[in-house]
Amino acid sequence: MHSSASPVRKAAAELIGTAALVAVVVGSGLQAARLTEDTAVQLLANSLASAIGLGLLIALFGPVSGGQLNPVVTLSAWWLGRRDGSGPGTREALAYVAAQTVGAVAGALLAEAMFGRAEVVWSTQERIGDRLLLGEVVATAGLVLLICGLTRIGRTQLAPVAVAAYIAAAIWFTSSGSFANPAATVGRAFTDSFTGISPGSLPGFIAAQLAGGAMGLALAAVLYGKPVGRDASGSGPGQDRRVSPESADTAAVRMR
Repeated sequence: MHSSASPVRKAAAELIGTAALVAVVVGSGLQAARLTEDTAVQLLANSLASAIGLGLLIALFGPVSGGQLNPVVTLSAWWLGRRDGSGPGTREALAYVAAQTVGAVAGALLAEAMFGRAEVVWSTQERIGDRLLLGEVVATAGLVLLICGLTRIGRTQLAPVAVAAYIAAAIWFTSSGSFANPAATVGRAFTDSFTGISPGSLPGFIAAQLAGGAMGLALAAVLYGKPVGRDASGSGPGQDRRVSPESADTAAVRMR
């Protein structure tokens, strides 16, 4: 299922959607830190706001661009749809990734400005260590597996709720706090708050997220097998009709 929107409109949706997502994540973190010094309460408020915002953004932008809001989700959709054209093409996928990254930086700067922190400052929050990188692999693999699973079983309409619920849970059960989104990770380097990540921590986190995305695709292949080929009408046999990973989302996606 492809959107009829133009490539420019799709890229704009990904840019605006990712900007909004990162603004929600960073802004809710700044607000929580202002209201309480209890770290657990801060994380609870941030995780709830991030999950709710993510679900709403996927529902809003899904009909335009797939509501992916995450380079790992976009690359997964490209990989799965590269043979039958069900996902974004190479040029479109690259445009999405660029738009998502620019949007993530803009969203972080917007959140900082809204809370009177207009000066651009790099994050000093170091996130280094094997346990954190393992957490990012697990968080991203689970996200990609969830999206691929919803696509393969024809339940893509559940993506906004399912992806949001997964991210809310992963923020708590993973050691890394489940960034699971390379674009959002880059954007969060522009906020010196508890949701930020230092520039020096970016390479490890992004590498872990890409590895997690590949692992998620591998797990989906093991659990669901290869996609069923389409007949002349565009659907496979029986109930195993394939829905485009682009429309699933969805993803979105991390944001966290």
